[in-house]
Amino acid sequence: MAEYRNTGKQRFGAVTGIFAPILAFTCILTAVASYSSFSWTSNALSDLGVVAGTTGLLFNFGLCASGLLALNFAVFGLNAYLGKTGVGKIGVAVFAASTIALIAIGVFNEHYSGTHYAVSVAFFTLMPISMFIITCAFALAHHGRMAIFTVSTGFAAALPWILLFAFRYVPNVAIPEFASGLIVSAWTIILCYKMLKSS
Repeated sequence: MAEYRNTGKQRFGAVTGIFAPILAFTCILTAVASYSSFSWTSNALSDLGVVAGTTGLLFNFGLCASGLLALNFAVFGLNAYLGKTGVGKIGVAVFAASTIALIAIGVFNEHYSGTHYAVSVAFFTLMPISMFIITCAFALAHHGRMAIFTVSTGFAAALPWILLFAFRYVPNVAIPEFASGLIVSAWTIILCYKMLKSS
């Protein structure tokens, strides 16, 4: 019975994990399309969150709703899949913290400048850190391919930010935000597919 409940949680978490990035990027891209003044090089994605009307509502809703779905993925799916070891539990906790930060970005938009900056930094910092911890959990469980894939994802998600600080290749942060989020989203969908297959 306990194993059945664990499998059910894993499947539920995996399904929500697949929908989280789909919803996030649908809302973000729709918000971008609805605001003709947006520039990928001169704006931050969060600038969309303070635009009056549909644009701001769509953007902030997308972050909050996808963050909740991703938190479900962490608490139910990822925890059932990786939470059997101490390292796995830590990785799940850090990943969950990053999803809470994502929700907070939508709640505390740029009108709350100090809080918004803090939760944005928290999200883009905690997410790759969680990848590195989860890599250790996969390695300890002898899942070598997933360990390599996950650590590569962590480095790839951090790279747009490292390059930005090193070379300032764009004047604002929309491109590194989008690239980093897209990379982690691809990892999430692939892992969720594997979780569904294994359950």
